[in-house]
Amino acid sequence: MRTAPTILHLDMDAFFASVEQASKPSLRGKAVIVGGLGPRGVVATCSYEARVFGVHSAMPMGQARRLAPNAAYLVPRFGLYRTISEQVMGLLRALSPLVEPLSLDEAFVDLEAGGAAWDRESARLAGVRLRADIRAVTGLTGSVGLAASKMLAKIASEEAKPDGLVLIEPGTERELLEPMPVRTLPGVGPATGDHLRRAGITTVGEIAEAGEDELVRLLGKAHGHALYAMALARDDRPVVAEREAKSVSVEDTYDVDIHDRVRVGLEVQRLADRCVRRLRGAGLSGRTIVLKVRRYDFSTLTRSETLRGPTDDPAVVREAAARLLDSVDTTGGVRLLGVGVSGLADYTQEDLFAQAAGERDEGAAEDVAEEPARPEAGPVERRWAAGLDVLHAEHGHGWVQGSGLGRVTVRFETPESEPGRVRTFRVDDPALEPADPLPLVARRPELQG
Repeated sequence: MRTAPTILHLDMDAFFASVEQASKPSLRGKAVIVGGLGPRGVVATCSYEARVFGVHSAMPMGQARRLAPNAAYLVPRFGLYRTISEQVMGLLRALSPLVEPLSLDEAFVDLEAGGAAWDRESARLAGVRLRADIRAVTGLTGSVGLAASKMLAKIASEEAKPDGLVLIEPGTERELLEPMPVRTLPGVGPATGDHLRRAGITTVGEIAEAGEDELVRLLGKAHGHALYAMALARDDRPVVAEREAKSVSVEDTYDVDIHDRVRVGLEVQRLADRCVRRLRGAGLSGRTIVLKVRRYDFSTLTRSETLRGPTDDPAVVREAAARLLDSVDTTGGVRLLGVGVSGLADYTQEDLFAQAAGERDEGAAEDVAEEPARPEAGPVERRWAAGLDVLHAEHGHGWVQGSGLGRVTVRFETPESEPGRVRTFRVDDPALEPADPLPLVARRPELQG
């Protein structure tokens, strides 16, 4: 185990909500909640101003609205979040070839592997420069933890939040960990935490005092050994540069249960097409098609079918998903549907099965793929979701504050402007169009590339 604190953990602060605040001047310093806005939606991220009211990630959106009725509620803009994430990951890769992304807004970096740090002071300076570069390039803040291991670096970044840097000095790890709750350690979730609590173990120090044999008796051999090692601040896990994707999937939760079998089938076909677009966007193909169905009683069923070779053919995926749906009883209603592809490869095997399936389905399946898009053809059917970007022929760039009863309310402002004015239009106003998000930071010549 290394002794210098050269493992860095970056966690962007309230990432989705911070992007929305940076993009929308009128929301800066205010409670912002991002997630699914329907009755069954959940909170994806919320700003620190919203957390004051008790709102947190993964909370049902209905509960969040009761706690913070005056907050701004917005749908996620994943395209923009991915673009900003790529900028941040680019800065991390400039520090080291060993960057391990955990999500869009979180990653480990082995600074020593890139020669960016070799001791305490060089690691601290690398963290300071990184935070400054992130702010310059994205306008956002990130919290940095520095330590001699991944586990401690992640704990340090949590201590640094928001917008801070914490370095755990070598030799102080045990002293730091001992008073922390057991849930601080990786792999200790609610169930394990409750199990330990019933045994009288509530802090990391008490895990160490209990001893390895007692932990193995309580939790089993693998989990007991691992937890005891972490309680002693032992973590030899390396930073892994590429975390290979195991699957690509999409799913939708419906505000009202779907009972019509034909509609269920159309939804599955639409999800299959979305899944293939994501698959192709990642330059991947896969052998196993997976269907997920959550029924009216919250029971969740999964069905899968493995092909003879990997494919990224939408017709093949649609046909396999339809076959899987045939084996599922949806009589009582469906509240969630999902389609995924696993067994991934970075090539497509052009086998006879895939070609035959594609030819067989080419006509009918293309009609199914077009079906959900037809309402978009008429402007009256447009749905203006809160938070999305729009462009008005006269007033310029803005974002949707809300819509209903045939009207849409738009606030016209940009990341570089003052808080803008609000105007209301008919939902079919021909001067109003959906727009792409604007950059959060105007690109200065010295930041190009």
